[in-house]
Amino acid sequence: MQIISDEQIADFKAFLEQHTYFYVAGHKDPDGDAIYSCLAMKDILEALNLSYQLLSAGPFKRPEIRSKAKYFSNEMIFLSEPERKKAGLILLDCSEFSRLGEIEGDFKNLDTFIIDHHKTADVEKNSIIDPSSPATACLVQQIYEKILGELPKKTAESLFFGLCTDTGYFRFLNTDSAEVFRQAARLVEAGANPRTTYDEITGGKPYATRKLLGIMLDRVERRYKNKLAVTYETMEDTKRWGQDGRDSDALYSMLLSVDGIEAVLFVRQDTDLTCTCGFRSRDKIDVSVIAQKFGGGGHKNAAGLSIDGKIPDVLEKICAEFKKVL
Repeated sequence: MQIISDEQIADFKAFLEQHTYFYVAGHKDPDGDAIYSCLAMKDILEALNLSYQLLSAGPFKRPEIRSKAKYFSNEMIFLSEPERKKAGLILLDCSEFSRLGEIEGDFKNLDTFIIDHHKTADVEKNSIIDPSSPATACLVQQIYEKILGELPKKTAESLFFGLCTDTGYFRFLNTDSAEVFRQAARLVEAGANPRTTYDEITGGKPYATRKLLGIMLDRVERRYKNKLAVTYETMEDTKRWGQDGRDSDALYSMLLSVDGIEAVLFVRQDTDLTCTCGFRSRDKIDVSVIAQKFGGGGHKNAAGLSIDGKIPDVLEKICAEFKKVL
């Protein structure tokens, strides 16, 4: 992970000084990193006495973020034209407007600053982007410390939660992660509780999610000399078992633990005409490259996308790309 430069911090401070109101938004179908990075950014803006609105298209399906839905809206507050000219948009944990989802309002012509850690992010102006960072929360932590100094307990808890969710509670980190642990140590010193955070991330799963997990495991097929695990969820599955507390992370973890599996492909039929796809892999396979070919994005070992089509056709299209690398 790189250290954010003084020049980048100066650029962000200048962005804040140039506006009087801020929309703060993360990607649709949010995870802990997106939500808690937004909440930590809220703390930065409040400390600087700046006005803001937190935006998210949701849905807040994951148990660990459900209680935070009350802080977000899917409808932009109305600003007059003079007010709008002084407004800025801060995008966290994504760099593409298409990933924001269905938020009522117009982002057009808003001055925008992007803070992201995805490999597929491709922005230069008004941005702090570091694909080597394991979480956007790590970047927001540096911004807070460099602008405001010592972290208050509430902000440290948010940042630690975002870091833990995107690193699989540190399971996905490698030998180049010493700086990440140094940052994590500062969060704990400020009051973040590792044990409580772990319980919040892993506990509270609804019974229905265990049943749905069993169904998806029963459908798993292995392809390409058993290197790719493929499974899916139908609209009927979602209707019967619900979407609250969805636990795809457990599915990916269990399948990647199978001997010989190098990548996992999961497809969910969201509507009659659209699917959501999730990819996970071990070190060798860069799933972000595959996701990018279909308009998606993500990291080397974790990526996703939304795509038009039905499960059988979508599976075959994406499997054809996995075949090339497997």
